[in-house]
This record gives sequence, structure tokens and C-alpha cells, in this order.
Amino acid sequence: MTIFIAADHRGFELKNKLIEYIQEKNIRVEDLGAYDYDATAEDDYPDFANKVTQAVLQNPKEFLGIGICGSGNGIAVAANRSKGIYCGLAFNEHQVKHMREHDHINMLALPSDYIDFEKAKHFVDIFLSTKPLPKEKYLRRLKKIDKEV
Repeated sequence: MTIFIAADHRGFELKNKLIEYIQEKNIRVEDLGAYDYDATAEDDYPDFANKVTQAVLQNPKEFLGIGICGSGNGIAVAANRSKGIYCGLAFNEHQVKHMREHDHINMLALPSDYIDFEKAKHFVDIFLSTKPLPKEKYLRRLKKIDKEV
């Protein structure tokens, strides 16, 4: 498994902490930016969402993504514009588990302005340890999202 992670300036600090945390679990993690904190920079969340989605789409069975911005919603909206990406915005542990099992999310959006590092670690643990359920109804719904039905 490889995790691709990126954040704009509002998620920069949380991203760097999560990279260390994920690496401590002996999971391969690739930092796709921002590489420097600069609140005045043009480090817009769609750019980072796109970097993560393009990386995940190279091998969706083996790669997962994490995107971080202030609200988390900007990353989620931008990421979900890419066919084959199912990005969920995390706010509680039950929701993250549900999104991974039922909605087969392959990218997690984290809201750095609304959660602390401990909560983010917990959400990431759930995201990485939970497997999508292969029930026909969930697969059918994904096909409808991708307009293949």
C-alpha cells in the first residue's frame, strides 16, 4: 500500500505530522506538497487535490490518498471531479468507517481547521485499516457514480 498526501497552507502542519505518523507504521507515504509553508503563496487546494487524485488513479487497487485543507470540503469537491476517485470528508470515526466500507472511498479529505492531530490520526487509522465491502449494491452505486450502468 502507498499513501499519497498533500495539503494547502492551512493543512500544511497537519500533513507533516501525519506523514511522520504514517511512516512510523511502516507504510509508504509520498508527500505531494505543499513543501513550504507560505500563507500568501498560491497553493490552492484544487492543485493538491489533483496531484493526489492523479497519483491514486495510477493504481487504484494499491494506492490511497489523503488531502488536507482548512474545511476539508475544498479538497473533497475538487478530488471528486476525477472519475474513479471517491473522496470522503472526515468528521467522525463512524462516518470514516462507513465511507470506506460502503462508499469505497479511496481518498480521505481532512479539515485541518476543525480537527486536531489526535483526531486526524484516528481517522487515518480507520481509513487505512478498513476494507471496502464487496456487496453488489455498493458496487452498483459506484458504477452509477461513474455512469457505467
